[in-house]
Amino acid sequence: METESGLWVTLLVGAVPFLGFILWWWNDLRYALPIISLDRSPGGGKLPPGYMGLPFLGEMPAFLWYFKFLRRPDDYINSKRLRYGDGEGLYRTHLFGSPSIIAFSPSANKFVLQNEASFFLEWPSVELVGSTSLVAVEGSSHTRVRSLVIRAINQPDALCRIAIMVQPRIIAALNLWAQKGRITLYKEAKKVTFANIGKYFASFEPGTVLDTLDDLFKGLTDGFRAQPINFPGTAYHRALQCRKKATGVFREEMERRKESDASNAKHDLMEGLMQMKDEDGKQLSDVEVLDNIVSLVVAGYTSTSLAIMWAFYYLAKCPHVLERLREEHVPIAKRINGEFITYKDITTCKYTTKVVEEIIRLANIASIIFRTAKEDVKYKGYKIPKGWKVVCWARYLHTNPENFDDPMCFNPERWNEPPKPGTYLVFGGGTRICAGNMLARLQVAILLHHLVVGYRWKLVNPDAGMTYLPHPKPVDEVEVSISKL
Repeated sequence: METESGLWVTLLVGAVPFLGFILWWWNDLRYALPIISLDRSPGGGKLPPGYMGLPFLGEMPAFLWYFKFLRRPDDYINSKRLRYGDGEGLYRTHLFGSPSIIAFSPSANKFVLQNEASFFLEWPSVELVGSTSLVAVEGSSHTRVRSLVIRAINQPDALCRIAIMVQPRIIAALNLWAQKGRITLYKEAKKVTFANIGKYFASFEPGTVLDTLDDLFKGLTDGFRAQPINFPGTAYHRALQCRKKATGVFREEMERRKESDASNAKHDLMEGLMQMKDEDGKQLSDVEVLDNIVSLVVAGYTSTSLAIMWAFYYLAKCPHVLERLREEHVPIAKRINGEFITYKDITTCKYTTKVVEEIIRLANIASIIFRTAKEDVKYKGYKIPKGWKVVCWARYLHTNPENFDDPMCFNPERWNEPPKPGTYLVFGGGTRICAGNMLARLQVAILLHHLVVGYRWKLVNPDAGMTYLPHPKPVDEVEVSISKL
């Protein structure tokens, strides 16, 4: 009897470590081992170094540990470099529910982002942005739609119109903020950003329609990080319903325009997309127009709001930068004497351009860029398996001291020289670089002009801690006291 009990104890003691080993290496055994075993050609099955984590969870616990609890997001990659070396800029892992390859070096990111023959953009929720939108289509369809969208929002003639169109709401917002005296920047920036989006995209003025759209797009964007389960009560289901209703609002406006007299044409994005033709004389379909308006609102809504928030934050922390901006803009303000600053004026503001680039670099709005391998891809002796996600870690490019000296220091002077090739991917890379990148820069520059010549402000919580999910921002979302000069 004692012998039998001892046998069971021995088996139990031996089984627990074995089960622990299996669980710890489950994803490596499930995903990596078959690839290495089945492909025995020289170097054929060599995956990048790394660890793929636990069943179902993968490495998400480690990701959350660094991003949410330690609040040292860059140490996630640094810990891998310390353990595995540089690995030619690649590591294997399991993140966001999929076996993945992390690309963190400039050369590895360039290889992935500029290689559309081997990698495609698999938007986490194509249903939410529209299957014919710029972010979803590929090949010739992508080239065609992209060229039309760029002409509508990113070319000099379009930017000249936008510069005038957005200023009334920026000026009104600054006046209102000064009247309140104390505001939370991120919340207020989202309001003015959405008001400008409504105006330029569809000539919507403040009121019921714009308020409704604002609520709908909040619900829509909440669905991007939710599990894609289309069941009543889930965030994803609500996001789909919000998208449907938001598209319906834009569709009603589009139908009204079709029935109205041509002399009532409006110079906004909807009008531009409805009227533009490609080289073959083909116009965008109604669905393409609507899908692209929705996806562009999603792209510009959060990113511009965050950039405005960080502008206030860094200028409050760096009075010498603020003083140089004032030296650049006060003469312009005196010359235009109450008129709107123009796009041409903005292009002459060289120091402002540097400040905007530094704000966007440190804001790290698009910190991660996703691609998916269309086929087995070889890179510097390593294999990226077909169907695996590739996570281009753009944030690490911008915060790595190997790429930028003293990277966490706000220093516009670093832009006296161009960045090292492949180290600056704030708007993505390759042919899918953000189509509205100049539009975002312009809105921040215009806000800086009116802000520095007319207002003073200070941070209410200058030592506030930081959060990094879903986007980097201070925990108080930059609360400031603000008044007119």
